[in-house]
Amino acid sequence: MFIPLKDYNPTRRTAAVVILIILLNVSVFVYQSYLSREHLQEPLRASGLEPLAWPSSLEYYVVKDGLVPAELVQGRSLEIPLGTDGSGRTVAFQRRTSPPLSLLASLFMHGSWLHLLGNMLFLWIFGNNIEDRLGRVKFIAFYLLCGVGASLVHVLFNLNSLVPVIGASGAVSGIMGAYLALFPVARVRTLVFVFVFVTTMDVPAAVFLGIWFLFQFLSSGGGSGIAWLAHVGGFILGFLLVKLFLTEKK
Repeated sequence: MFIPLKDYNPTRRTAAVVILIILLNVSVFVYQSYLSREHLQEPLRASGLEPLAWPSSLEYYVVKDGLVPAELVQGRSLEIPLGTDGSGRTVAFQRRTSPPLSLLASLFMHGSWLHLLGNMLFLWIFGNNIEDRLGRVKFIAFYLLCGVGASLVHVLFNLNSLVPVIGASGAVSGIMGAYLALFPVARVRTLVFVFVFVTTMDVPAAVFLGIWFLFQFLSSGGGSGIAWLAHVGGFILGFLLVKLFLTEKK
Protein backbone atom coordinates (compact mmCIF):
# COMPACT_ATOMS: atom_id res chain seq x y z
CA MET A 1 0.00 0.00 0.00
CA PHE A 2 1.18 3.52 -0.69
CA ILE A 3 -0.16 6.91 0.39
CA PRO A 4 0.79 10.31 -1.07
CA LEU A 5 2.07 12.81 1.48
CA LYS A 6 2.83 15.81 -0.74
CA ASP A 7 4.07 16.75 -4.18
CA TYR A 8 6.93 18.99 -5.21
CA ASN A 9 4.94 21.11 -7.64
CA PRO A 10 4.43 24.72 -6.51
CA THR A 11 1.37 26.75 -7.46
CA ARG A 12 1.01 30.44 -8.20
CA ARG A 13 -2.05 30.97 -6.01
CA THR A 14 -4.04 29.43 -3.19
CA ALA A 15 -6.32 26.60 -4.27
CA ALA A 16 -9.47 28.25 -2.92
CA VAL A 17 -11.92 25.96 -4.74
CA VAL A 18 -10.14 22.80 -3.57
CA ILE A 19 -10.31 24.09 0.00
CA LEU A 20 -14.02 24.89 -0.37
CA ILE A 21 -14.76 21.43 -1.82
CA ILE A 22 -12.93 19.80 1.08
CA LEU A 23 -14.83 21.91 3.61
CA LEU A 24 -18.12 21.10 1.88
CA ASN A 25 -17.45 17.36 1.93
CA VAL A 26 -16.40 17.41 5.58
CA SER A 27 -19.44 19.52 6.53
CA VAL A 28 -21.85 17.19 4.73
CA PHE A 29 -20.32 14.14 6.40
CA VAL A 30 -20.39 15.66 9.89
CA TYR A 31 -23.98 16.84 9.46
CA GLN A 32 -25.23 13.52 8.12
CA SER A 33 -23.32 11.46 10.68
CA TYR A 34 -23.73 13.46 13.87
CA LEU A 35 -25.95 16.54 13.62
CA SER A 36 -29.04 15.46 11.70
CA ARG A 37 -32.11 13.91 13.30
CA GLU A 38 -34.20 13.86 10.13
CA HIS A 39 -33.92 10.09 9.85
CA LEU A 40 -35.88 9.71 13.10
CA GLN A 41 -38.94 11.17 11.37
CA GLU A 42 -38.81 8.88 8.32
CA PRO A 43 -38.73 5.29 9.53
CA LEU A 44 -38.08 2.21 7.47
CA ARG A 45 -41.20 0.53 6.17
CA ALA A 46 -41.67 -3.14 6.84
CA SER A 47 -44.80 -4.54 5.22
CA GLY A 48 -47.31 -5.59 7.87
CA LEU A 49 -45.08 -4.48 10.74
CA GLU A 50 -44.54 -1.45 12.90
CA PRO A 51 -42.00 1.07 11.47
CA LEU A 52 -38.40 0.12 12.17
CA ALA A 53 -35.73 2.58 13.30
CA TRP A 54 -32.71 3.38 11.14
CA PRO A 55 -29.38 1.95 12.40
CA SER A 56 -27.72 5.36 11.96
CA SER A 57 -28.28 8.81 10.53
CA LEU A 58 -25.52 8.28 7.97
CA GLU A 59 -27.09 5.06 6.67
CA TYR A 60 -30.37 6.90 6.26
CA TYR A 61 -28.78 9.51 4.00
CA VAL A 62 -26.88 6.94 1.95
CA VAL A 63 -30.13 5.13 1.15
CA LYS A 64 -32.09 8.38 0.75
CA ASP A 65 -29.72 10.35 -1.50
CA GLY A 66 -27.07 7.97 -2.86
CA LEU A 67 -26.95 7.26 -6.59
CA VAL A 68 -29.02 4.18 -7.52
CA PRO A 69 -28.12 3.03 -11.06
CA ALA A 70 -31.51 1.46 -11.80
CA GLU A 71 -33.26 4.74 -10.97
CA LEU A 72 -31.11 6.68 -13.39
CA VAL A 73 -31.77 4.12 -16.14
CA GLN A 74 -35.52 4.08 -15.53
CA GLY A 75 -35.79 7.81 -14.84
CA ARG A 76 -37.84 7.45 -11.66
CA SER A 77 -37.48 6.90 -7.93
CA LEU A 78 -37.76 3.28 -6.79
CA GLU A 79 -38.35 1.28 -3.63
CA ILE A 80 -35.07 -0.04 -2.29
CA PRO A 81 -35.06 -3.40 -0.47
CA LEU A 82 -32.81 -3.33 2.59
CA GLY A 83 -33.02 -6.90 3.81
CA THR A 84 -35.45 -8.79 6.02
CA ASP A 85 -36.74 -8.45 9.55
CA GLY A 86 -36.81 -11.12 12.24
CA SER A 87 -39.90 -12.66 10.64
CA GLY A 88 -38.27 -12.96 7.23
CA ARG A 89 -40.31 -10.15 5.67
CA THR A 90 -38.64 -7.62 3.37
CA VAL A 91 -37.76 -4.20 4.76
CA ALA A 92 -37.87 -1.54 2.04
CA PHE A 93 -37.50 2.22 1.60
CA GLN A 94 -39.36 4.30 -0.96
CA ARG A 95 -36.96 6.88 -2.35
CA ARG A 96 -38.12 10.35 -3.32
CA THR A 97 -34.87 12.06 -4.34
CA SER A 98 -34.90 12.49 -8.12
CA PRO A 99 -32.26 10.47 -10.01
CA PRO A 100 -30.48 13.56 -11.46
CA LEU A 101 -30.27 15.14 -8.01
CA SER A 102 -28.89 11.95 -6.48
CA LEU A 103 -26.29 11.83 -9.27
CA LEU A 104 -24.98 15.20 -8.08
CA ALA A 105 -25.58 14.85 -4.32
CA SER A 106 -23.77 11.52 -4.13
CA LEU A 107 -20.51 13.24 -5.15
CA PHE A 108 -20.39 15.03 -1.79
CA MET A 109 -21.31 12.11 0.48
CA HIS A 110 -19.06 9.55 2.18
CA GLY A 111 -19.62 6.37 4.14
CA SER A 112 -16.92 6.70 6.79
CA TRP A 113 -14.12 8.92 8.05
CA LEU A 114 -11.59 6.74 6.22
CA HIS A 115 -13.51 7.10 2.95
CA LEU A 116 -13.76 10.87 3.40
CA LEU A 117 -10.19 11.57 4.53
CA GLY A 118 -8.69 9.35 1.83
CA ASN A 119 -10.52 11.20 -0.93
CA MET A 120 -9.76 14.61 0.52
CA LEU A 121 -6.06 13.81 0.92
CA PHE A 122 -5.75 12.90 -2.76
CA LEU A 123 -7.80 15.95 -3.76
CA TRP A 124 -5.60 18.26 -1.68
CA ILE A 125 -2.32 16.92 -3.07
CA PHE A 126 -3.27 16.71 -6.75
CA GLY A 127 -6.12 19.20 -7.04
CA ASN A 128 -4.28 22.43 -6.25
CA ASN A 129 -2.12 22.24 -9.37
CA ILE A 130 -5.09 21.44 -11.60
CA GLU A 131 -7.04 24.39 -10.19
CA ASP A 132 -3.96 26.57 -10.68
CA ARG A 133 -3.73 25.64 -14.36
CA LEU A 134 -7.43 25.65 -15.23
CA GLY A 135 -8.57 28.59 -13.15
CA ARG A 136 -11.28 28.41 -10.50
CA VAL A 137 -14.41 28.47 -12.67
CA LYS A 138 -13.16 25.88 -15.14
CA PHE A 139 -11.89 23.73 -12.28
CA ILE A 140 -15.38 23.54 -10.77
CA ALA A 141 -16.85 22.48 -14.12
CA PHE A 142 -14.05 19.99 -14.68
CA TYR A 143 -14.41 18.46 -11.20
CA LEU A 144 -18.17 18.02 -11.53
CA LEU A 145 -17.92 16.67 -15.07
CA CYS A 146 -15.38 14.06 -14.00
CA GLY A 147 -17.52 13.09 -11.02
CA VAL A 148 -20.71 12.75 -13.05
CA GLY A 149 -18.89 10.97 -15.87
CA ALA A 150 -17.33 8.49 -13.45
CA SER A 151 -20.73 7.78 -11.90
CA LEU A 152 -22.22 7.17 -15.35
CA VAL A 153 -19.49 4.63 -16.06
CA HIS A 154 -20.53 2.78 -12.90
CA VAL A 155 -24.17 2.94 -14.00
CA LEU A 156 -23.28 1.62 -17.46
CA PHE A 157 -21.89 -1.57 -15.93
CA ASN A 158 -24.61 -1.89 -13.25
CA LEU A 159 -27.81 -1.00 -15.09
CA ASN A 160 -30.18 -2.89 -12.79
CA SER A 161 -28.43 -2.27 -9.47
CA LEU A 162 -30.50 -1.01 -6.54
CA VAL A 163 -27.43 -0.48 -4.35
CA PRO A 164 -26.80 3.23 -3.59
CA VAL A 165 -23.28 4.50 -4.31
CA ILE A 166 -21.68 7.61 -2.85
CA GLY A 167 -18.34 9.39 -2.71
CA ALA A 168 -16.07 11.90 -4.38
CA SER A 169 -13.75 9.15 -5.63
CA GLY A 170 -14.78 9.46 -9.29
CA ALA A 171 -14.27 13.23 -9.34
CA VAL A 172 -10.94 12.93 -7.50
CA SER A 173 -9.87 10.20 -9.92
CA GLY A 174 -10.51 12.66 -12.75
CA ILE A 175 -8.24 15.19 -11.02
CA MET A 176 -5.54 12.51 -10.78
CA GLY A 177 -5.90 11.69 -14.47
CA ALA A 178 -5.50 15.37 -15.29
CA TYR A 179 -2.41 15.55 -13.08
CA LEU A 180 -0.84 12.68 -15.00
CA ALA A 181 -1.55 14.44 -18.29
CA LEU A 182 -0.07 17.78 -17.18
CA PHE A 183 2.62 16.92 -14.61
CA PRO A 184 3.94 13.40 -15.28
CA VAL A 185 7.46 14.12 -14.01
CA ALA A 186 6.47 15.99 -10.82
CA ARG A 187 7.80 14.22 -7.74
CA VAL A 188 5.38 12.82 -5.17
CA ARG A 189 6.48 12.11 -1.60
CA THR A 190 4.98 8.71 -0.87
CA LEU A 191 4.47 6.64 2.27
CA VAL A 192 5.05 3.00 1.34
CA PHE A 193 3.91 -0.07 3.32
CA VAL A 194 5.39 -3.45 2.37
CA PHE A 195 4.23 -6.01 4.94
CA VAL A 196 5.84 -4.70 8.17
CA PHE A 197 8.30 -2.48 6.32
CA VAL A 198 7.38 1.22 6.20
CA THR A 199 9.32 3.95 4.43
CA THR A 200 8.92 7.13 2.40
CA MET A 201 10.26 7.83 -1.06
CA ASP A 202 9.95 10.40 -3.83
CA VAL A 203 8.58 8.97 -7.07
CA PRO A 204 7.51 10.59 -10.37
CA ALA A 205 3.80 11.29 -10.60
CA ALA A 206 3.64 9.02 -13.65
CA VAL A 207 4.86 6.10 -11.54
CA PHE A 208 2.60 6.80 -8.57
CA LEU A 209 -0.51 7.43 -10.66
CA GLY A 210 0.24 4.59 -13.04
CA ILE A 211 0.45 2.09 -10.19
CA TRP A 212 -2.69 3.55 -8.62
CA PHE A 213 -4.62 3.24 -11.88
CA LEU A 214 -3.42 -0.31 -12.46
CA PHE A 215 -4.61 -1.29 -8.98
CA GLN A 216 -8.05 0.23 -9.62
CA PHE A 217 -8.33 -1.55 -12.96
CA LEU A 218 -7.28 -4.93 -11.62
CA SER A 219 -9.67 -4.56 -8.68
CA SER A 220 -12.65 -3.77 -10.91
CA GLY A 221 -13.57 -7.42 -11.28
CA GLY A 222 -13.92 -7.95 -7.54
CA GLY A 223 -17.07 -7.80 -5.43
CA SER A 224 -15.88 -5.61 -2.57
CA GLY A 225 -18.73 -3.11 -2.85
CA ILE A 226 -16.37 -0.38 -4.09
CA ALA A 227 -17.21 1.25 -7.43
CA TRP A 228 -13.79 0.54 -8.95
CA LEU A 229 -14.94 1.20 -12.51
CA ALA A 230 -16.03 4.69 -11.47
CA HIS A 231 -12.42 5.31 -10.42
CA VAL A 232 -11.14 3.95 -13.73
CA GLY A 233 -13.66 5.93 -15.76
CA GLY A 234 -13.06 9.17 -13.89
CA PHE A 235 -9.29 8.84 -14.27
CA ILE A 236 -9.48 8.26 -18.03
CA LEU A 237 -12.00 11.07 -18.46
CA GLY A 238 -9.82 13.53 -16.56
CA PHE A 239 -6.73 12.50 -18.53
CA LEU A 240 -8.51 12.99 -21.87
CA LEU A 241 -10.46 16.16 -21.10
CA VAL A 242 -8.08 18.36 -19.14
CA LYS A 243 -6.33 19.86 -22.15
CA LEU A 244 -9.70 20.79 -23.65
CA PHE A 245 -10.30 22.86 -20.53
CA LEU A 246 -6.81 24.26 -20.40
CA THR A 247 -6.20 27.87 -21.37
CA GLU A 248 -2.53 28.60 -21.93
CA LYS A 249 -1.35 31.85 -20.40
CA LYS A 250 1.54 33.74 -21.90
